[in-house]
Amino acid sequence: MAHIRNSRKSTGPTASTRSRTPRGSRPGHAPRAMRRTLRRETPNTVGLLADAYDFEAMTRYRTFAFDDHTAYLRQVDGLLRSFAAQGLHTTVALFDPEEFTEFCTAGGLDPDSADSRARFTAEIAAGGARVAYAGQPIDSLVPELINKAVRQATWDYATLLLADLGECAECGQDIGRSAFERASTILTRLIEAAGPGLHHMVCSVQAQQEHLIAVLHAEGRGDAPALLDETDVAEFVTVLAAGIAQHSPGGLVLRTTATDAPDRVHGWRLHEGRLLPLTAGEVFSAYCTDADTGDPVAPEPGVDYRAGFPFDQPTTDH
Repeated sequence: MAHIRNSRKSTGPTASTRSRTPRGSRPGHAPRAMRRTLRRETPNTVGLLADAYDFEAMTRYRTFAFDDHTAYLRQVDGLLRSFAAQGLHTTVALFDPEEFTEFCTAGGLDPDSADSRARFTAEIAAGGARVAYAGQPIDSLVPELINKAVRQATWDYATLLLADLGECAECGQDIGRSAFERASTILTRLIEAAGPGLHHMVCSVQAQQEHLIAVLHAEGRGDAPALLDETDVAEFVTVLAAGIAQHSPGGLVLRTTATDAPDRVHGWRLHEGRLLPLTAGEVFSAYCTDADTGDPVAPEPGVDYRAGFPFDQPTTDH
């Protein structure tokens, strides 16, 4: 199965098609050359069944051409490499069989159809979790895509949670928006207090029935503003805000890498909307415990486990 659809619609001549005849080409060859040029400027989207469970769900369709997930991934890898060899830009999107079924039902489409799968990829999957193909092997691309999907689902859930909180009965403020603003301020002040270095932060929040985790990388540059990815910041702040707004239990760990110094690890626990510093022993215990099994994990050599440092935090209004 190759769920592929060119995602750009041509509405008129582009800059590359305004010239009459490419230099060195005979007039009869101009349309073909211009089509090749336009083809390189038109991106592809490939819908990928990333795990064996989703793949198995699609094998019930007669028009689905594969019965082995490993072979399927190998063919997708070859397809992506062939596009790259042609100089084409390709985005790989996560293909969700459940969403595909809903899409076909809503649109009155036959799900046992390659055309329906292509339409779903172009209209739905391309707007979800996706990764730009840059020559990475399929064994690297699949976990990257799954991680992107998990992060997006976490962000979506935390965003809806904040939106559903409504307004404060006492002051009339939007609780979710207020929590988001406080979380943004907390993150800014935390990075400023951490100082120069490469910072790796993990925020974990227990929100209702879900365990939310967000990860953020930042480069502290002293007096200059830190270097941050805007999307990562939005995800991180949203998860932290969800914990602040609901006074949920949670925590934040900060690992800093600096030149000619061991890595430093600091930690805080989230309590009633504020980050309270952990002791060095608590940071060591949290960092050296397997989150899934609870078993101890050997400490990393060259890592300094320290107490969370105090920093200025905005007051909690709700």
